[in-house]
Amino acid sequence: MLLNKKVVVVLPAYKAEKTLERTVADIPRDIVDEVLLVDDCSSDGTVEVARKLGLRVFVHAQNLGYGANQKTCYTEALRLGADVVIMLHPDYQYDPRLIPAMGSMVASGIYDVVLASRILGRGALRGGMPFYKYVFNRFLTATQNLLINLKLSEYHSGYRAFSRKVLETLPLLANSDDFVFDNQMLVQARAMRFQFGEISCPTKYFPEASSINFRRSMVYGFGVLATSVRYVLNRWGLYRSQIFSQSPTLRLGGGDYYKTDQPPPEAA
Repeated sequence: MLLNKKVVVVLPAYKAEKTLERTVADIPRDIVDEVLLVDDCSSDGTVEVARKLGLRVFVHAQNLGYGANQKTCYTEALRLGADVVIMLHPDYQYDPRLIPAMGSMVASGIYDVVLASRILGRGALRGGMPFYKYVFNRFLTATQNLLINLKLSEYHSGYRAFSRKVLETLPLLANSDDFVFDNQMLVQARAMRFQFGEISCPTKYFPEASSINFRRSMVYGFGVLATSVRYVLNRWGLYRSQIFSQSPTLRLGGGDYYKTDQPPPEAA
């Protein structure tokens, strides 16, 4: 518990066998109530390692995509009764020891969404971020800040904390099942006037860490720009986008859209 709030860490995993144990070892279990991992049909030993570590494990029967993985993560975290949900990539690029700081920023009620930024503190390039990714990050972030009238240092971190209210309110089922899900989620939160906070986070790029290639990065980048344009058009009333819908049928908890190898847990 953190400030009397239940904290659940979710790990969206795909082929994380080599880095999972190091990631989990650094998670501060004194304030984290549950750690759950969703495996997106990995072909390596991710699931076996996760179970050996005593994690709550869910396995997609087929590969559904990074966005779909997160939908499962948040669905199951809410079922566990989470008040604060922290999404951490299990590839050990981000430092799990920041969980108490990020969780406190949400549990205090000051922020609804907290991002661990690789750009604050100028540590991204020193941590090994490829130069082209750094340039794309800065360009996309500047463009989005202009279009959606927000002032973040980056929108592309895989380390985030959310309040329960955010996850219950956003129409996450309308979002992509691919990588742009991350960005759509933040723009939705902006559209619905949730409060954002950031914290500086060092990052580590190394061979075992996951990373999308140049082609997928380009697809993601165009998806980010399209999401921002849809936000502007929706705000001006020129185009009604489903990802900004208030329909309860597009919120998590409306039913299972995935298959796992175990039944859902009972809420605590």
